[in-house]
Amino acid sequence: MRVLLAGATGALGSAVIPMLLAEGHHMLGLTRSAAGAAQLAALGAQPVRADIMNIEELLAALGGRRADAVIHQATAITGVPFLHRHLYATDALRERGTAHLLRAAAELGARRFLTQSFFLGYGYCDHGEQLLDEDHPFAVRTGHRGFDRHMISLRSNEDQVLGTPGIDGVALRYGMFYGPEPATRRLIHLARRRRLPAPRPSGTVSLIHIHDAASATVAALHRGRPGQPYNIVDDQPVTFEAYFRAVAQAAGAPPPRRVPSHLLTALPYLRALMVATHIRLSNRRATDELGWTPATPPAATAWPRWSQGRPVDH
Repeated sequence: MRVLLAGATGALGSAVIPMLLAEGHHMLGLTRSAAGAAQLAALGAQPVRADIMNIEELLAALGGRRADAVIHQATAITGVPFLHRHLYATDALRERGTAHLLRAAAELGARRFLTQSFFLGYGYCDHGEQLLDEDHPFAVRTGHRGFDRHMISLRSNEDQVLGTPGIDGVALRYGMFYGPEPATRRLIHLARRRRLPAPRPSGTVSLIHIHDAASATVAALHRGRPGQPYNIVDDQPVTFEAYFRAVAQAAGAPPPRRVPSHLLTALPYLRALMVATHIRLSNRRATDELGWTPATPPAATAWPRWSQGRPVDH
């Protein structure tokens, strides 16, 4: 296939490209910069320079080209978001950016469309001990302006991709990435400076290694059912306290200091995520329908292998 990838120079896009090239597909990678174009060329993809937020520029850059599929992996997240405003640019990419890429897909003749969704669409709250599947309510507004901004963008993203006539759309609800990617590197940096606290009590998160997220994306391109979302997570949720202890171990740093959760009151987004949110997701639909399983052991058991000062990798 000819595949157009938005977010091609990001951690996940960079992992997806070699997998698809190895299968013999032709890759077009969107980037805004000369440095990004050079990075894509080095990976073996054909660079296309355009800003997906500028529809005229995007369509002009793609003029005369054809593609069979579009994969939307574009975000503006470069590390761990601490405040609501750190997600606003990504919210816009999920709304207008998605609309622009769907327009581009129509011009390219691409019918298949995969989009990056996110586990926090299930809500920043305590969901209890149950494993949530894709039928659980997603991106529901709560009346809180800050959180609803993110819910609106996640709902818009999925509704556009799963509901556009003539598009075989699939939404991938990824867990929190870890491995060789910016957020994990940032946490390791904080751990080495003894600035990575472990809140008590601590929230629960569903994780996914960046390479497993990439392999799930490739599987969904081939076997994802049109109109369906998929939870892309590993097999074992963990608490943030356990996560940060493992990060500190990977960094060769002392265990993080335990701090009372009220000390995060000045950072309401971070407190809601790391303290109040408990999301345990089931990956059963993805494993059953996509023929995919995470190759990396669950993070809770893989982390002791983070003994060389860097995240576990394949």
